[in-house]
Amino acid sequence: MSAAASHGDHRRWPASLVLGAGLVLLAISFIAGSARGAYAISPFQLWNVLLDMLAGSTQPSPEHLVFMNIRLPRLLLGVAAGAALGMSGALMQGLFRNPLADPGLIGVSSGAALAAGMTIVLGSMWFPEMPRTLGSWTLVSTAFVGSLLVTVLVYALSQQDGATRVGIMLLAGVAINALAGAGLGYLTFLATDEQLRNIQFWLLGSLGGARWSAVALVFSIVTVACAAGLTLARPLNAIALGETQAALLGVPVERVKRFAVLLTALAVGAVTATTGIIGFIGLVAPHCVRLVAGPDHRIVLPGSALLGAALVLAADSVARTMVKPAELPLGVLTAFVGVPFFLLLLRHFRSRL
Repeated sequence: MSAAASHGDHRRWPASLVLGAGLVLLAISFIAGSARGAYAISPFQLWNVLLDMLAGSTQPSPEHLVFMNIRLPRLLLGVAAGAALGMSGALMQGLFRNPLADPGLIGVSSGAALAAGMTIVLGSMWFPEMPRTLGSWTLVSTAFVGSLLVTVLVYALSQQDGATRVGIMLLAGVAINALAGAGLGYLTFLATDEQLRNIQFWLLGSLGGARWSAVALVFSIVTVACAAGLTLARPLNAIALGETQAALLGVPVERVKRFAVLLTALAVGAVTATTGIIGFIGLVAPHCVRLVAGPDHRIVLPGSALLGAALVLAADSVARTMVKPAELPLGVLTAFVGVPFFLLLLRHFRSRL
């Protein structure tokens, strides 16, 4: 039974209610994230900051400086990260027809992590000119390229007689993830203490490195990927019935698979290269939306993007305030929520595994 059909007997919320609730949750998370942190900004001060921005104030207050230079780029990066992970998770679950699928299954995150680790430990030795050429973009660039290369490798391994075998893609992704993990383990063995701290900080995920230049680039890539992903809603609904049935309905199944993998690699690769690894959002968000909205990807795809963005912003707010002025790694918090949720899914679907 497909993942989509498995929820067919649930009472569904109308699309307008699901998407409206997603927007409300995102707005609440955005406002809370704007106000909370080591430097608290009250709702009244936040309102004044917004009025100053609209009025083009030339004497910004401390709240204005904190919001514009620290909070706002961080929040926008969180929105992009959550939307990319949520939408990609919905695409992968629709493509694999399995609610336990996650963007990490095709090696996007592990490829970025391995490339980042190689850059941190071996970059100065193998490519001494790279930091001078790319500057602060060195780590982001290599992580993004690494995510794309690993995804292409997993996709190529899944090809058989001109067709993409999603089962083989899943197994290839598991194997490549294990190989990347082994490579990272070897790199941590070689790393100095400083390099080891850098690798660990990157692997645990954070929005703390948000810069306006990076936010603009990542936001642009994620916006294009999410807009393109919405066009796959109807084909994924047909594929949920089975690839043969979808082909009989005129759906170009192979083209849909390639496009879904490409969009996932672009969106998640861009986000992971900037924030590090933020796990389980791509697993949790689509399933929550599917529970209340049913299997229709016309609702699941945008709903997952909205809920994913809200979850990342909420987790980041907690990460910034739980042990302030220090900051918990974002990936740790998402794992605390995601792992129990994943185990509940395994328990719910164990009879079908």
